[in-house]
Amino acid sequence: MKDSIVRPGSDPETQRQFRSALSMFATGVAVITAPRDEGAPIGMTVASFNSVSLDPPLILFSVDRRSLSLADLCVANSYAVNVLEESQQDMSNRFAKANGDKWSWRDAATNPCREPVLLPDTLATFECEPYAQYDGGDHVIFVGRVIRHRTRSQGRPLIFFGGRYHTLNGVQAASA
Repeated sequence: MKDSIVRPGSDPETQRQFRSALSMFATGVAVITAPRDEGAPIGMTVASFNSVSLDPPLILFSVDRRSLSLADLCVANSYAVNVLEESQQDMSNRFAKANGDKWSWRDAATNPCREPVLLPDTLATFECEPYAQYDGGDHVIFVGRVIRHRTRSQGRPLIFFGGRYHTLNGVQAASA
């Protein structure tokens, strides 16, 4: 096992090593969607989704400060977290690209909406209202109060581990 010390303002190589170490924690993949006053809705892929509280029902995700959609997301009055299913890798890639053609599959690109877009065939969707935002260094941490959620009874999550997509390969862990 390799030991590395990480300090604020570390050089790019130390940051790369830190990011590589973080990639050893497998995460699910989600797409955050939110309405905009003008233009296409916000849509971005994240692997930083977590539960926070059951009462009140709170979730969190973080967004890089360099994100082109950050300013709009900070003032959005609602957003949705769409948890992707293992067959939705293409959707994850589409929403991970800045300035990509994210909405060509629907009229949202030309018809702004006031509600977050709920993506089709996801494992779960959490519709939220903003609850809090926190400084997270080079990210902003968003905490949302869940006002509605939907889940599928079948399906397996899209997993991100070691810088690549993975699936569960049919292995099911005992439920908690």
